[in-house]
Order: sequence, then C-alpha cells, then structure tokens
Amino acid sequence: MNSVVLIGRLTRDPEVRYTAGTQMAVCTFTVAIDRPVRAGGEKQTDFPRVTVFGKQAENCERFLAKGRLVGVQGRLQTGSYTNKDGATVYTTDVVADRVEFLEWGDRPQGQSQSYGQSQMASSFDDAPAGFSAIDEDIPF
Repeated sequence: MNSVVLIGRLTRDPEVRYTAGTQMAVCTFTVAIDRPVRAGGEKQTDFPRVTVFGKQAENCERFLAKGRLVGVQGRLQTGSYTNKDGATVYTTDVVADRVEFLEWGDRPQGQSQSYGQSQMASSFDDAPAGFSAIDEDIPF
C-alpha cells in the first residue's frame, strides 16, 4: 500500500509547466509540515515536494500561494538523476491525487464568513469553471 495524506503550508508559490506532447499541466510545490514534538524536544519540520497533474494542477496555480494551508492526498514516488558533477541524486516526491484548499486568501484562518444574497453572487467570480451560485433553497 502506498498512500500519503499531508496537511501543511506552501513554502512558495506553485510552479506550473506543460508537457511537450500532450500539453498536460504539471504543478509542483513544497509543503512545510511540522513533526510532532515530544516534551522538551526541539521543533522539526519536513518539506516534501508535491506534484499535481492536469486540471487540478492548473487550479493549484490559480488558487494556491505561498503560506496557504493545503491538504494533499496521494502516493510516494522515488527517482534518481545524475547531476552536472556526475553524482547520483535520489528524489522522493508526493504525487497528488487530490488537493484540498484549506485556507483562502480573502479571509483569515478559523474565521467563518456569512454571505448575504448580494455577496453570494460576487463570491463566485473566482470559483473554478463549472461552479456557480444557486438561488434555490436547500431541501434539508
């Protein structure tokens, strides 16, 4: 079983590139994740690199930024390459199947926001394609 679930903050803005043949988006970013600290222990942080593909990669570029809290679900993938000095460098990346935007830039963490009818329509201007406001009442 190869499954990873992470929650952390982006260390810098996501970087997107496109593959040569299929023009598929590939987004990479690094997440800072604090390790659990024992009593009297020193704080330690890990910085795994995350790779996302396709439409989700484009959404990460559009909506994520340095410092934003994000949840990532995916798998570990290892690899290696030879650097310019001829040394072999080993890599470990998280290939994300799912990325959750846990914090948005327009409101502070932990602060809920209520929408009136006039605010609701304008709040969907930055929503991903396919999302729109519904004027109907929720049936429950």
